[in-house]
Amino acid sequence: MYLSDKVLIVEGKTDKRRIEEVLVEPVQIICTFGTMGVSKLDEILEQLDGSDIYILSDADKEGRKIRKWFKKHLSESTHIYIDPKFGEVGRCPRDYLANLLMRHGFYVDTSLIMKGKFYDERGVRDTGYIQSYSY
Repeated sequence: MYLSDKVLIVEGKTDKRRIEEVLVEPVQIICTFGTMGVSKLDEILEQLDGSDIYILSDADKEGRKIRKWFKKHLSESTHIYIDPKFGEVGRCPRDYLANLLMRHGFYVDTSLIMKGKFYDERGVRDTGYIQSYSY
């Protein structure tokens, strides 16, 4: 059972594991295993039940194909894009993923936040993006 109303759809188990390393909130993570089809989409849609849907796929041909499916069949989903230099979600550095997910409203391990990214001109941490989370 998940306490969050967020669902994150990724391609594979490596992506899922990497994301679980940075999240500090219970989020349902669904793997497409790199393929999409009508039956797979129907199976995923049955699990969603009014949740906020986020799509986080690799920056490759298969990732673009999966995004296209969700844009067509689930237009209310939010798409999160990784920098193409990493290629795959599972290969993204933890600090990069933490920053990326935090910008989309996910609660992450703040010890992973890239230093310098969220400091104001006085060197004081801008907590506008950092949200604490408790179960």
